[in-house]
Amino acid sequence: MQPFLSIVIPSFNESENISKGVLDEVENYLSDQKYEWEIILVDDGSTDGTFENLQRIVKGKKNWRLVKSLHQGKAQTVKAGVMEAVGNLVLFTDFDQATPLSEVEKLLPFMQKGYDVAIGSREVKGSERLKEPWYRHLMGKVFNRVVQMFAIRGISDTQCGFKLFANHVAKELFNSLVVYSKGSETTAFTGAFDVELLYISQKRGYRIAEVPVSWKYVTTVRVNPIRDSVKMFLDVLRIRITDLFGGYR
Repeated sequence: MQPFLSIVIPSFNESENISKGVLDEVENYLSDQKYEWEIILVDDGSTDGTFENLQRIVKGKKNWRLVKSLHQGKAQTVKAGVMEAVGNLVLFTDFDQATPLSEVEKLLPFMQKGYDVAIGSREVKGSERLKEPWYRHLMGKVFNRVVQMFAIRGISDTQCGFKLFANHVAKELFNSLVVYSKGSETTAFTGAFDVELLYISQKRGYRIAEVPVSWKYVTTVRVNPIRDSVKMFLDVLRIRITDLFGGYR
């Protein structure tokens, strides 16, 4: 039977989160659902034993798949999972479960109403941001101002790693990436690929719902405020330039 929901979870050096049992929480939630589902784990060339740990976790599990990828950054890692997905709907969510999988219940009604994309938001009324340092929130605010000025209007949080798509829409959008069409990252830098996805979505007239979710800050050493902010700003400009030269036709 075709799954109703495909869940794509990218990983890069996630041994610590694995030890916290985040995938157990995912499995426990899904085991209580009445619809068919599948989990697609995509490892982005981890070097800390994550892939081997994931192999042990998925062994013998129904509806779990593990995809091994060369290290190329989050955009291409998520894309690899999206291309494998066979569910009617495709969700990508962060490995650390900063937004718990159960929050998908807030997004699903919008897909049933005919929306093509439903995105989790930490900014719209009704959302929760738990234990977030003030400087991280400020970084997000400043980046969104840049996004609103140069790329996407009307969306207050493009960066929450919790997005739901109709299957054919997800595949079309990821195949249409230009700025993030090739994996070239040598760090865990996430970048602005969410902005590119949503920019293309708006340009092609897809209906996007921005939905308040609960999100908790998870400590990480992967974010370099200065380096990452500069790279993401430049990527937003590249998205606009790409469009000016007809890259998203």
